Amino acid sequence: MMSEALSVDPLVLLAIAGMALVTYATRVGGWLVTRRMVLTGRMRAAMDAVPAAVLTAVIVPMVLATGPAETLAAGLTVLMSLRLPRLLTVALGMAAVVGLRALLY
Repeated sequence: MMSEALSVDPLVLLAIAGMALVTYATRVGGWLVTRRMVLTGRMRAAMDAVPAAVLTAVIVPMVLATGPAETLAAGLTVLMSLRLPRLLTVALGMAAVVGLRALLY
């Protein structure tokens, strides 16, 4: 019984390895493309904006697709992030989700 719980499907391992390879390839590919470029002015500003744009593209759909507790907690977290340190903001944002779920559901 215990050995079945600890067994791993080879296709799962293959999928994990494939995702790791694709992730690594995109990181290395971006570095290879931009390593010889001299980024100045608008191009540098655009490249500096990429991390925030990617994070926004991942988070916003989840905030809007979930319930009101998650949406309100995300709004509160954004407001907290304007004044508080990052780690405290994350902790309070998670607490806001838990608290709002308890109140609203």
